[in-house]
Amino acid sequence: LETGAGFPFTINNSTGWIVVASELDREAVDFYSFGVEAQDQGTPPMASSASVSVTILDVNDNSPEFTQREYNARLNEDAAVGTSVLTVSAVDRDANSVITYQISSGNTRNRFSITSQSGGGLISLALPLDYKLERQYLLTIAASDGTRQDTAQVVINVTDANTHRPVFQSSHYTVNVNEDRPVGTTVVVISATDEDTGENARITYLMEDSIPQFRIAAETGAVTTQMELDYEDQVSYTLAITARDNGIPQKSDTTYLEILVSDVNDNAPQFLRDSYQGSVYEDVPAFTSVLQVSATDRDSGLNGRVFYTFQGGDDGDGDFIIESTSGIIRTLRRLDRENVPLYTLRAFAVDKGVPAKRTPVEIQVTVLDVNDNPPVFERDEFDIFVEENSPIGLVVARITATDPDEGTNAQIMYQIVEGNIPEVFQLDIFSGELTALADLDYESKAEYVMVVQATSAPLVSRATVHVRLRDANDNSPQLKNFEILFNNYITNRSGSFPGGVIGRIPAHDPDVSDSLTYAFEQGNELNLVLLDPRSGDLRLSPALDNNRPLEAVMRVSVSDGVHSATAQCTLRVTVITDEMLSNSITLRLADMSQERFLSPLLSRFLEGVAAVLATPRHRVVLFNIQTDTDVGTARILNVSLSVLLPASGHGARFFSSEELQERLYLNRSLLAAVSAQRVLPFDDNICLREPCENYMRCVSVLQFDSSAPFLASDTILFRPIHPVTGLRCRCPPGFTGDYCETEIDLCYSSPCGSNGRCRSREGGYTCECHEDFTG
Repeated sequence: LETGAGFPFTINNSTGWIVVASELDREAVDFYSFGVEAQDQGTPPMASSASVSVTILDVNDNSPEFTQREYNARLNEDAAVGTSVLTVSAVDRDANSVITYQISSGNTRNRFSITSQSGGGLISLALPLDYKLERQYLLTIAASDGTRQDTAQVVINVTDANTHRPVFQSSHYTVNVNEDRPVGTTVVVISATDEDTGENARITYLMEDSIPQFRIAAETGAVTTQMELDYEDQVSYTLAITARDNGIPQKSDTTYLEILVSDVNDNAPQFLRDSYQGSVYEDVPAFTSVLQVSATDRDSGLNGRVFYTFQGGDDGDGDFIIESTSGIIRTLRRLDRENVPLYTLRAFAVDKGVPAKRTPVEIQVTVLDVNDNPPVFERDEFDIFVEENSPIGLVVARITATDPDEGTNAQIMYQIVEGNIPEVFQLDIFSGELTALADLDYESKAEYVMVVQATSAPLVSRATVHVRLRDANDNSPQLKNFEILFNNYITNRSGSFPGGVIGRIPAHDPDVSDSLTYAFEQGNELNLVLLDPRSGDLRLSPALDNNRPLEAVMRVSVSDGVHSATAQCTLRVTVITDEMLSNSITLRLADMSQERFLSPLLSRFLEGVAAVLATPRHRVVLFNIQTDTDVGTARILNVSLSVLLPASGHGARFFSSEELQERLYLNRSLLAAVSAQRVLPFDDNICLREPCENYMRCVSVLQFDSSAPFLASDTILFRPIHPVTGLRCRCPPGFTGDYCETEIDLCYSSPCGSNGRCRSREGGYTCECHEDFTG
């Protein structure tokens, strides 16, 4: 049905056979699809249709065909075995055709081989070539599908190997040319030779660098000028000239042509750079090279000869020198980056023309750091104040040092090296933060002294750190019961009554920053004792300046504003009389001080004296305590006292001085046992020390001083009456002075008159009469 013109099939109307009506060509149409219909002869006729598909099967009815009838290739005679020459290609229109290639003729000495590869035939060199034997190969290549075949021609031309390169007679040529020569002047003809032949020996000349002032003839090698030359622009030219043959591959040789231009001295030297930079480590020895400056002078001869100098420039205050011929800059002495980290030098390049021309250049030299400086703390000692009871972990300070070096040389590590045992503080190794690791109590320890070290290996520096705690009011004032013992010696001297400060209330607060206030709570209604509430200073009321004894008990309070304490104050006024003093003795106590005697040994001493004398304690009147200043470094305390007789009443009578000395001296062991003090032998007579000179006679004189200040201990304020033991020296004739140390010149008053001569002698004088006189 609907087959159209040229349809290659017909159908038998009776049998239904489909037959080929014309020649089939799979390469043109390989598939047909059409419909057929069957129809009966009835009335009306009935029909049915079907679809028919016909696939045309291939038969080998086409030969392979080369894409080219002739191939051409060129191969150098020195090509390596296995070198690919070219690939031939054939196509076969039949389906599933496999084409194989072979060299059917022309393969002289089997120089070539062919292999099927990717549908083509790759021709490769199988054996080495020899240009002298064969210069061309004409190969016939056959492509076959197994039944049919096609052929093509391959022409392979063997080329001569370029085995020699051009050679210049010299590797360097030098010529001179005047700068006034006209354009087109031939400067020199450069030639090279090549032992090859033909194209391999045909030489072409060229300049490697494009120098606009010159050109070279490619065929002859003639170098000519193509611009005017100017010595002031360039003193010389160096041309790299290459001679290249035309072989495959091309070979070449290069020579250098130096063209010198003659000139006059009209140019100053020129440095190769506008400025120079260099660096050097600060610890290098003297004469170390730093950098090299270089200058050129476009002039020639002496006019173009350059030397270098700092003269008239800047040599870094003499820290650098420059070598005149080489331009090498060297250090002249040791450098210090911390003082001068950067030098800006000024050097000159000077030619030797007349007059000489010079050109300056700036040179910057950076001094590189070495670790030659130890870390430096801000100060040798740090004072850090910290509140006591601060929390553990508190950063109390940041202790830092500086290192004038830089970079890694300035990295500092910190540590505590002394004074942190036990470990109360911690110093951060990098930041220098000082941290408390324990409770800080001012009363336990008010100050910590540590030595910290800053290390910039291997250099170290140390500083002392004083951590001083600030006191907080966390303790109560401390106050003991105390006594004021006022020995009132009434004399005719005015001003003997102690009107000034006699002492202060013996209160103590462990918190040193606390300000204490003082007050009498009771017992001082008559204001017998005057109190400064701020300082705690005590004064006696002038009402006590009389001859009446007194004892008063008072209560004293002290407060720091938060805490307070109270204690008992006892005021005892003892009237000291002349009778009492004249019947007194002075005991000498070994290894004793005033403070230790008053507290706590005074009470035991009085009990000891009372026990020895079998008298009540209140009858022992101790009125003086005084350190013996006449015994050098020995600690001897003189204690003066008198004792009332046991049976004395209003007409009080005292033990005599002699009886007191005898009884106390004989019972020294008992006194020492009770009082816990060692009593020394008596030394009342000052004349026993023989203070008078020149045979004078010593007379002891005893007096008393009522103006001595109060003595203080932690529980007693004591007003002593100092006995002043004096002496008088009665001088023999002829001597005078406090100790008769001055000899009197009895001849001073001319006792011999005008008729004699006075001669001094010890204890007097004699008269020597003049001639004709006697007497």
